Amino acid sequence: MGALALRARPGCRRGPTAGWLAGGLLALALALVGCDEQKAVGPTLVYKGPNMESTNVLELFSDSARLQVRLTAPLEQRYENGDVIYTKGVSVTFYAKDKSVENTLTARYGKLEQAKNLFTMRGDVRVANVPQQQKLFTEELFYDRNKGQIYTDSAMFVRVETLTERLTGYGLKANQNFSSYRITKPEGVFAIDQSVAP
Repeated sequence: MGALALRARPGCRRGPTAGWLAGGLLALALALVGCDEQKAVGPTLVYKGPNMESTNVLELFSDSARLQVRLTAPLEQRYENGDVIYTKGVSVTFYAKDKSVENTLTARYGKLEQAKNLFTMRGDVRVANVPQQQKLFTEELFYDRNKGQIYTDSAMFVRVETLTERLTGYGLKANQNFSSYRITKPEGVFAIDQSVAP
């Protein structure tokens, strides 16, 4: 038996060619460039805006299947830390055990600080105790949900109206349903004439 001779076919080449060699070098160069550590240009930007935005909000809070609080707002913005902001106003209604309206709280702006469980209300703030027909008017009010208290800063002007009198002063502390309150620095007490009252 004779030796086997390998012959190349016409048009076929054996061994590395210039095309394969160039392709391999190009792939190696791209791999090296791709592994190069890229440096960020400029400072890192962190988004601090709301994570979620809702319109025409209605939130109901209950305990043991009993409605306690109803919150409505045209716009609600929720943030990463749990805070909630109501930039277009907020209205809160508190209910008594018999399901009647106990009091209402409205403002042009509201913010809930989740970590403190504290509402801050600003801009034409109004609180009304429905059964006792008492009203509070001020520009900024805090509602501490943990303590069940509403209060203002001691320098904040307040006006309280009852069926028989109008009280003015600075600073106020009250219970959540505004049935009991104290003005820190009273300024004046004015009797309301029932014959001309609407």
